Amino acid sequence: MKLIIIVFQLVGKLASLALVLAICFPLLFVVVKGNQPMSVSQVPKGMTYWEFLSDRLDAARIVQPSRCGWGMFLSLGILGPIYSVVYTDVAIHPKGFLAKVTAPDPDIPKGVANASWIETPGIWWKVVERLSWTMLAKQKPGCQFRPVQASRKVSGCGKMVDISK
Repeated sequence: MKLIIIVFQLVGKLASLALVLAICFPLLFVVVKGNQPMSVSQVPKGMTYWEFLSDRLDAARIVQPSRCGWGMFLSLGILGPIYSVVYTDVAIHPKGFLAKVTAPDPDIPKGVANASWIETPGIWWKVVERLSWTMLAKQKPGCQFRPVQASRKVSGCGKMVDISK
């Protein structure tokens, strides 16, 4: 009886560990990739995803909220995760069900058909970057965010230093 209890406790601890790792690894991936330069060609050279989002937040503060402002961020927050997964699947499985029922979109990557599972997170991240650029940086009627501005700050020794002066 004691052996059965020990086995169940071990299984419970392993399941808890697996759950923690299943949550932590994707978060760590997003944090690391978000601190690397974006792969979208229109983005100023060297701009990271987090710098891009910060710039877009600053741009949204200037635009009248009723014209688009925070609505674009809300759209990205709600639709971005869904579209990024769907577009990644469509790119990797171009003959699959989702590919047949998904409208063509320039944000769907090309040339990654039948990619291995190890390449999937990188493909997904590029889709996230493209969708973010499309939703937050491209000019749309009635939503005139200012153009993306490259960050004038660099980090060094754990603090931000303004080099614009």
